[in-house]
Amino acid sequence: MIDKTAIIDSKAKISENVKIGPYSIIGPNVEIGEGTVVQSHVNITGNTKIGLNNKIYPFASIGNDPQDLKFKGEETELEIGDNNKIREYVTINPGTEGGGGLTKVGNNCLFMVSAHIAHDCFVGDNVILANNVPLGGHAHVDDNAIIGGNSAVQQFTRVGKFAMIGGMCGVVRDVIPYGIAHGNRSILQGLNLIGLRRKNIPNKEIIILSDAYKEIFKNENLTKNLNNLSKELRQHELVSEVVGFIEKDKKRPICTPFSK
Repeated sequence: MIDKTAIIDSKAKISENVKIGPYSIIGPNVEIGEGTVVQSHVNITGNTKIGLNNKIYPFASIGNDPQDLKFKGEETELEIGDNNKIREYVTINPGTEGGGGLTKVGNNCLFMVSAHIAHDCFVGDNVILANNVPLGGHAHVDDNAIIGGNSAVQQFTRVGKFAMIGGMCGVVRDVIPYGIAHGNRSILQGLNLIGLRRKNIPNKEIIILSDAYKEIFKNENLTKNLNNLSKELRQHELVSEVVGFIEKDKKRPICTPFSK
């Protein structure tokens, strides 16, 4: 059902069973998949593709120009997957030419009130951004990560899968998969044991990961500790994910227990 007060461009592609509430505005290059609900006073514009069964709440702004001074109106894109909940006042911007031209959101995410996803971000599946969480441009948040309320993620920062970040954090260093971080400037506090158990990881596997964590972060010399990590530990699946995350981009600072 489409409310009579909604303004929908004739070129927009609206699938069957989409509901659009009062006073919402849908631009010409927008695609909205089946079963999606767009409540009142939502603005969706730009080259924006939204998948199936999403629910978008009042005053969300999706697909408007990136907040990047280098943006000059070039054609870029925003892709949002399926089954996401996008709460009130959430803003999601498309990519920029300099960042690859695409902002991408996965499936089954929850973005609480006033969260912001900036240009060229990648957000995986099952991600939760609590109230007032902004992701700076080019940030990368992997599957099942949770970022607590009022925490700000600096541009280009990576947050690994199943990582958990507490509230009121400034996240300026990459947070490892399965890590838990909090503090004014986020400090790695250990492993997200609750997240690991929710994933039904056996205790034996968690103990191996814990042993590797202690070796990797036993002091501030991260490079030396990684080099000294035993081949046996490196071959373990969870440990391999953490090591691969750290070594993937050696120019990026890593959040550690010694971060200041």
